[in-house]
Amino acid sequence: MSTGARPTARAALAVAAVLGIAALVVVAVRTPWTLLPEPAGGYTEPDPAAGLSAVQLDRAEAFAAALRPASLLSLLLGLAVSALLGLTRLGSRVVGSVGDRVGGRWWVQVLLGVPALILAGRLVTLPVAAYAEMIRHRFGLSTRGWGLWLRDVAVSVAISAALTALIVLSVLWLVRRAPRTWWAWSGLAAVVLVVVGSFLYPVVIEPAFNRFESLPAGALRTDLLALAEVNGTPVQDVLVSDASRRTTALNAYVSGFGSTRRVVLYDTLLDRLPDEEIESIVAHELGHVATDDVLTGTLMGALGAGAATALAGWLLSWAPLLRRAGAGSPGDPRVVALALFLVTAGGLVGTPVQNVVSRQIEARADLHALDLTRDPEAFIAMQRRLASTNLGDPDPPVAWHWFFGSHPTTAQRIAMAEDWQRLEGRR
Repeated sequence: MSTGARPTARAALAVAAVLGIAALVVVAVRTPWTLLPEPAGGYTEPDPAAGLSAVQLDRAEAFAAALRPASLLSLLLGLAVSALLGLTRLGSRVVGSVGDRVGGRWWVQVLLGVPALILAGRLVTLPVAAYAEMIRHRFGLSTRGWGLWLRDVAVSVAISAALTALIVLSVLWLVRRAPRTWWAWSGLAAVVLVVVGSFLYPVVIEPAFNRFESLPAGALRTDLLALAEVNGTPVQDVLVSDASRRTTALNAYVSGFGSTRRVVLYDTLLDRLPDEEIESIVAHELGHVATDDVLTGTLMGALGAGAATALAGWLLSWAPLLRRAGAGSPGDPRVVALALFLVTAGGLVGTPVQNVVSRQIEARADLHALDLTRDPEAFIAMQRRLASTNLGDPDPPVAWHWFFGSHPTTAQRIAMAEDWQRLEGRR
């Protein structure tokens, strides 16, 4: 590292620390750590079976036992391939090779090299993904034919490759234009990108995988629109997604902001759940809107992205690491594989932290649904039906849930609803 580069690297590390601390402060302040006061007699102990029948419980546990090894293997393979490409000269050779075939200009190497690296990683994990899809077929959760499955994989890879290539191209352009401060400009761009992406996702990405139609006029549509109004978060429309083309799973969500905000129902809900249970699901999703969870998540993501970019500025100024990856400088297109590895490793390290926050936020949305609908029986029935149909393990292993669980377990959600019911009965 040159003498002039040392102050720049130290500045990048300092900014990464400041932004990281700011992100932790937002997490600490905005995460709802305490939700319900303790009822008389103490909190309800979650029932590991969550009220499911023995047959339902056995089926959910068998599905989870079959799928978990595939999920873990896919994660480890993806990380291993990313490390192999990023921490050896193999990745730089891939980028250089595809670029040399069409003139070797740095921007061409990036635009072709990034998709090549992403495709290589996806091809390695593809057999495991196919095996996981076979498990979903075996248990009746997936309705996709293999043609549609391959189409979904191809579209997902294409979108990921295109967006990543454009982002990396922009970053390397900044490195070349502002070699001392590129990490600061890139961090600012990352913050803006996270915010803009949150707004555009429902109108740009979602339609690439599903078709949406407005829910026909009727009691359910009227009730859902009214529920949103009572919640203080009116929506523009209630849409039905053609999810049954891919799955038998039940779900609903609210996406977008302002003029793009809409309630989206899986079409699988309409024939399988009574209206009051659908309203309970939607009330949960409206809870996220009422408490600005998307905006909070966007802020956390933006600060995290800025911190990660500044940290990358520090790491990519370390000459031994660049030499190991076969790159001459942070602006060398051969650094791409190393940069992608750093993103992958950082995402893995951040996963349990994100999920700790997510579980608390989801629990608050459950509480909001109970407050909004005043119907704990429908909420509990809905949770059991979701667990039974979606084959969710109501009481997964503690370590697995700590790392991968983005929602409270079914057992925990039902226990909280029972506590809410006891507290409301006392008032």
